[in-house]
Amino acid sequence: MSDRPADTPEQAELRAAARAFLTEHAEPRAELNPWQVSGFPDDDEARAYFEHGRAWQRTLAEHGWAAPTWPAEFGGGGQPTWADRILREESADYGSHPGFIGATIAMLGPTLLAHATDDLKARFLPSLVSGEVAWCQLFSEPGSGSDLASLATRAVLDGDEWVVDGQKVWNSCAQFADWGFLLARTDPDAPKHQGITFLLVDMSSPGIEVRPLVQANGSSHFNEVFLSGVRIPADQVVGEVHGGWAAARTVLANEAAFIGRGGGAPASDRLRDLAARHGGLDDPTVRQRLAAIVSRERLQDLMGQRIQAAVRNGQRPPFDPALTKVMVAGTKVLTGNLAAELAGPAAVAGPADGDARGTWVRAEVLNRFAISIGGGTTEVQKNNLAERSLGLPREPGHDRDTAWKDVPRN
Repeated sequence: MSDRPADTPEQAELRAAARAFLTEHAEPRAELNPWQVSGFPDDDEARAYFEHGRAWQRTLAEHGWAAPTWPAEFGGGGQPTWADRILREESADYGSHPGFIGATIAMLGPTLLAHATDDLKARFLPSLVSGEVAWCQLFSEPGSGSDLASLATRAVLDGDEWVVDGQKVWNSCAQFADWGFLLARTDPDAPKHQGITFLLVDMSSPGIEVRPLVQANGSSHFNEVFLSGVRIPADQVVGEVHGGWAAARTVLANEAAFIGRGGGAPASDRLRDLAARHGGLDDPTVRQRLAAIVSRERLQDLMGQRIQAAVRNGQRPPFDPALTKVMVAGTKVLTGNLAAELAGPAAVAGPADGDARGTWVRAEVLNRFAISIGGGTTEVQKNNLAERSLGLPREPGHDRDTAWKDVPRN
């Protein structure tokens, strides 16, 4: 018996419509490989996986399910906030998902809704939500990762265009993206948080070079992006000129919520399978570790949903999004450690060909600490929680009120 509250007649009608749509168009989870990983050493396979998610996003958009709660004039369904929850609940039994496209929609969509002009919303939101235009995030820099506000990429206004020079790094799927959302320094005389502008840039613009970064597993999910004299129309600013940190904060909050919410088959499902195959289910210690992971995954899902619902409604999140980020980073370590212990050395170090479970285990081990870095390091997130949520004193800092140009840098 489900512990879900009973639907109202309106909710029941929408649920039936969602179920009918998914039955007709989505891939049943049973038909998918539950051990599939998204990191592909082969570039063509990586592109195919990216486009497969993009195609599902287009299918969602064609049938009115891409963004149920967004305003209809911007490509959404104009439904109440509970519509997203119902779609997610009904989608749980299906394997179709938008992949990376879903992450950028979750980050950029609410940001444009909250901070962009009506002209920018009308121009960019429909193609974002339909998957017609794929986006990437251009935030982090080689010297500005944990302290993002110290970024050095410069944008100088030249007539009706911004001219941008700099370097970005850890840009997921930038090699596949059509457009990027970019943070650039536009006022070096202001303190670091106050002189940043949020820009939208066409990735085919002259002066942009994307260089894939090959990871330990051979995949190139991340990239570094070089910008040399890139010209961006002045009307492609989100929020206020020099005031882009507010829009950036909205992106980061949604990124933390999206990471915390997770997606696809929970790692605990595959860990249970591994435990059954290797005799671990008879071990009470293993069962207890599995229970802890299941509990954390469910909490993360609920936390992510609450944050995204609040942001969509123009409200402050009910709790600091940094909490979901810290939570999911810790869970990822637990899943990677348990996967390695259950599968043993052969799964971790053995050949990858034809070994789907071993490939998944190796990916879990390799990525145990990736989430504690990506989207804001765990250390930074804990500082944010201490200061913003617990009211503890801020860490000593000498550069908060100092002009960015006067702050010493390597």
